[in-house]
Amino acid sequence: MSGGPLEGIRVIDLSSVVVGPVATQFLADYGADVIKVEPPEGDLLRKLGGSSPSGDLSAKFLHFNRNKRSVVLDLKTEPAREALRGLCSKADVVVVNMRGGALERAGLSAEALRADHPRLIHCWLAGFGQSGRYADKPAYDTIIQGASGVSGAMERLHGEPCYAPVLMADHTVGLIAVQMILMALYRREKTGLGDAIQVPMFENMAAFMLTEHMALRSFDPPLGGTGDPRILDPRNRPLPTRDGHICLSANTDAQTFAFFDAIGKPEMKADPRFCSVAARFENVQAYFEFRLGALRERTTAEWLDIFDRASVPAMPYHTLETLLDDPHLRDVGLLERVAHPSEGAIWNIGLPNRLASGARHDYLPPPRRGEHTHEVLAQAGLDADAIARLCTLNRLDASDRN
Repeated sequence: MSGGPLEGIRVIDLSSVVVGPVATQFLADYGADVIKVEPPEGDLLRKLGGSSPSGDLSAKFLHFNRNKRSVVLDLKTEPAREALRGLCSKADVVVVNMRGGALERAGLSAEALRADHPRLIHCWLAGFGQSGRYADKPAYDTIIQGASGVSGAMERLHGEPCYAPVLMADHTVGLIAVQMILMALYRREKTGLGDAIQVPMFENMAAFMLTEHMALRSFDPPLGGTGDPRILDPRNRPLPTRDGHICLSANTDAQTFAFFDAIGKPEMKADPRFCSVAARFENVQAYFEFRLGALRERTTAEWLDIFDRASVPAMPYHTLETLLDDPHLRDVGLLERVAHPSEGAIWNIGLPNRLASGARHDYLPPPRRGEHTHEVLAQAGLDADAIARLCTLNRLDASDRN
């Protein structure tokens, strides 16, 4: 018994790399039984993101695939496809992120899988909406960042196109898929019927960017150009102190006036450029330029103490290395040292969110390739001979079989 609000929900995870595994790990963390179906060579992410003691689980794979069971099926063979159909017939949710043509050829479309199982929820993470001309294009995070305007916004900020240094499209769209799946599960509780969900990466990220930056082009005729000038100003960055940097965001009049008082510049409250939210928006370049030179005389620790007492929103500036040692993250236990059966000690990233009713309690380490193939297929009703034949077809040796 896994515990958590999704206990009893079975998810067949046919996704790979990041966008789909983000969604299915979230479901798994809150109790769903997620069966990760991989090809004989395994999910590509097993080889991306750094080596590991076993060579089978990259550091990145570890953080996207805990609390799942791994089954290897070579879907190029009919026996494997038949076994998968059997798994899907007993599942609540199927998650896929193949292109449309591959989905149809493998018999994994919503129409094919739901024909005899109307309670099944089929979630397809597509690169692009299927009614548009980009429908069959391949999609990865960087392609979507570039196509959806993320890189264009970065060019306005930095002077040249670049990608955000996080797979933001994969993470964002993966979590949107979770929302859609949970809504479909809620609807099924009321109607008894499953659903076919399409979650396109491009349209979701385009909407994400336009919501933030459509700006005065929201009106017809346009009242001006695109872009939030506060976000796209290169001066909007961590502020230099005597010994480092600090992150500060004073947006309301009360916060901004407290900031002016805290730095010993109370007269700035009467400056017509900065005396109101609207005035600071119209003079955002001057406001950010003023802030950049305001904190150099004290250390970061001194400023954090001053701003905390003045109720000015401020936090330490972290690098990736110092973030690992943040005292608040230690307080809340975000990083947990756990033992992995093949990789030794690893740092697991715990659940940031809390339910009073609890979450999953039987932590499963990220699985080795095909680790649960025998277990899962036996639970699906296959006999030992059929499982042995499938393992041979799937090129699993005895050490891979549970």
